[in-house]
Amino acid sequence: MSLFSLCRNCSLGQAVDLLKPLAAALSPCIEEIGWDHLVNLAEDLMVLSFRILDKMQRAHIIEIQLDRTYPECPPKISVDFPYTFGLKWSRKSRLKHVIYQYLEHLEKLEVFWSTMEDIDKYLWVVGPKQHSYATSHRQINIGNDCFIVLSINVDDPRSLPECRFFDSDSEVNSLRKTWARNRKRWSKDKTIPENLSILLEAKLPGPPNVQKMDVQLECGICYAQCLPIDDEFGAHSGSGTDYTCENANCSRAFHSLCLVDWLRSITTTRQYVQCLRSFWSFNVLFGNCPYCSEPLAVKSNS
Repeated sequence: MSLFSLCRNCSLGQAVDLLKPLAAALSPCIEEIGWDHLVNLAEDLMVLSFRILDKMQRAHIIEIQLDRTYPECPPKISVDFPYTFGLKWSRKSRLKHVIYQYLEHLEKLEVFWSTMEDIDKYLWVVGPKQHSYATSHRQINIGNDCFIVLSINVDDPRSLPECRFFDSDSEVNSLRKTWARNRKRWSKDKTIPENLSILLEAKLPGPPNVQKMDVQLECGICYAQCLPIDDEFGAHSGSGTDYTCENANCSRAFHSLCLVDWLRSITTTRQYVQCLRSFWSFNVLFGNCPYCSEPLAVKSNS
């Protein structure tokens, strides 16, 4: 039986007493990582999600599911990697050691993700607009209704990738012969789009032109670009939106003050969880984006 199951039928005071030991143990661990990185906290405090930026400012989410015997047993880790995350754990380990290892993997994958971004930016990629960071292949339209699927080597992303061709048999045979004839010309000093043009002896089409919408700067709650100029807003008086949903498919902008007021108005969150989070999280409010339900956390000044 989970701690949350035990708490559901308890009074607020009893629930707080049951969760307080775990909250006391987790609070300094989260403090070591930084409350600003915490984007989700389960009602029973057993699952935590942290948002970490890599050196290229890409946002990554790591979910940590604690065992009831924590820290005796290692937590379960969920990450968006193209391989399995092997956690090293001992009884002396803390949550910060999970993040340290996570950061090492982020650094290791920098070249891989930059390589995939080059493909997305300069070639006609077929499929979803937002690929998972765990995906190591791309389907590419190379023109004349011909397609290739590239499988990128995660450990050596600038090396010659595995390539599959899709078209009529005669065209595929011709492309394969051209690829085989030129494969020795592949250079790790060049980008994948550059190398593909050399190996296939053709200028490849770029992404289709898509009319981009203007960035939405209005607050998704008050629908104004700037807060009113008024003393009651203090340092935020007249300020523009300062918080953006991390979901790339949403990217809705908000005033943090409006978001704080909105989160406080929600009554669906259980009272004892609100009480614990308010007490232990140093005024960090947890919730979900009102437009896409992406987990979010915003700091409150009161």
